[in-house]
Amino acid sequence: MSTSFIQLIATRQSVRKYKADKVPHEQLMQCVEAARLAPSACNAQPWHFILVEDETLKNAVADCAAGMGMNTFCRQASAIAVIVLEKPNLTSKIGSVLKGKEYTLIDIGIAAEHFCLQATELGLGTCIIGWFNEKKLRKLLSVPFSKRIPLLITVGYADDTLREKIRKPLEKMYSENRYL
Repeated sequence: MSTSFIQLIATRQSVRKYKADKVPHEQLMQCVEAARLAPSACNAQPWHFILVEDETLKNAVADCAAGMGMNTFCRQASAIAVIVLEKPNLTSKIGSVLKGKEYTLIDIGIAAEHFCLQATELGLGTCIIGWFNEKKLRKLLSVPFSKRIPLLITVGYADDTLREKIRKPLEKMYSENRYL
């Protein structure tokens, strides 16, 4: 039975409680492949995914995300995808400067969501995380100091029930033909 795209979107949620079961490497690679296929400005593909499955290293990455009571659930995840921001190609970089838009960060967001939607289709849960000790994480994973790590994604089997999505009503976030 296939899931419609809108059902997939409605099912995807930020999971903060995971089962102890390990996700097969092949399924994690399907998520990475979905991210690889994401569109990007001028086809820059300004990302590098580090998939952390080793339990000891994954827990060390999780410790980088835990702070001030935030993200303590990360150790429960089966794996953590670390997204490293790579330099864009010349046309994307010029476009970003000329238009005053950070295309690389938009691209990272699209790739991260592709990863998460693929995980959802596979019956996995994810949580995109932006709160972590980047300096410590960069050192832990041998990421060059010149590179940034904008996001982490925890992935595993959700031990949560599907929550109702709380979103602004349509009339508060949409208009036709002009801003209202």
